[in-house]
Amino acid sequence: MKKSIENIWKEGFLKSDALIAPKINNIYSQKSIHIIDKFKRMFRINLIAIVAFSFIFLIISFIIGIPISGIIFFVVLAVHVIINKRLLNGLKRIDKGVDCYEYLKAFNDWIKMQVSINRRISTFLYPIIFVSLILGFWFKDAEGIPLGDRLVHKILISFPDIYLIYGIPLIGIVIAILIIGVLAFFGGRIYQWDLNIIYGRVFKKLEELMTDIENLNN
Repeated sequence: MKKSIENIWKEGFLKSDALIAPKINNIYSQKSIHIIDKFKRMFRINLIAIVAFSFIFLIISFIIGIPISGIIFFVVLAVHVIINKRLLNGLKRIDKGVDCYEYLKAFNDWIKMQVSINRRISTFLYPIIFVSLILGFWFKDAEGIPLGDRLVHKILISFPDIYLIYGIPLIGIVIAILIIGVLAFFGGRIYQWDLNIIYGRVFKKLEELMTDIENLNN
């Protein structure tokens, strides 16, 4: 029968070469259990919130007449959730037979891998979301005419000599490309900022706990 995480951690620091007193072992084991359980719980709640938000936005997009935005937004977030759900399942492959500190190290390595993957995903995620919003409002029905065509018509009235590419002002294309480039460049940083807001305290406690254990074992 496989040992539970709790039992492994209770025994983890009590090996023959352990230098920490049993009471201290128990304290750090409980802290470890609390931190990792809290992260898993927050991670699952975050994924559920993303799914719920994507469904709500999909419905709203049809109501306000930008279904293209809603569909693209929904598909992109669905892929994002699936990838992160698989990453979360990867925690089950961490060897629970090792001692408490080794499990914490493995968990910390998993977090670094998860963050690295999501930083790369964010390079594409934010630009795609921006493009979906542009497409949604461009093709939004405005009294029988797409909103984008109506906007171009008004621009041509004021600037009849403006250069068009496939009926779209060149300046608009350039601006859109610049915004996409900025979002792609800063996508990873935006994700990291969002990550620190949600999980910052948990990561800090994990780092402090590992540092304390290392100091006690040295």
